[in-house]
Amino acid sequence: MLLVEDEHFVREATCRILESAGYEVLPAGDAQEAVKIYELHHDRIDLLMTDMTLPGRGGRQLSQDLRSTSPELAILLTSGYVENDCDREPQEPKTYFLPKPYSRSELVAMLEKIFRVAVQQRAASQAS
Repeated sequence: MLLVEDEHFVREATCRILESAGYEVLPAGDAQEAVKIYELHHDRIDLLMTDMTLPGRGGRQLSQDLRSTSPELAILLTSGYVENDCDREPQEPKTYFLPKPYSRSELVAMLEKIFRVAVQQRAASQAS
């Protein structure tokens, strides 16, 4: 999983939560660093978890850029600043939203949902 969060404390705390739940995490502080990590480790990354508000290129743009080269990549957008329901309800497939602040249990439950849906979609596509 690639975690992109510009707030150092939030990034570190989220990494600890994710690692304690059994996930392998590659952290990045901004979109530019995330792209470099993705280029080096794309074969190990099945989910991009990114804050929507990042310095420079935002999380939504980053997710669209990575999705253009990896259509199967699952995306989890997070934000404490939501202006409208469109931000809460991403229209793209395999894209999810989790508002900040979130608890450990909310984060883990969301990830379980994302990966459960991914497994179901893979099984359905293999059956057809």
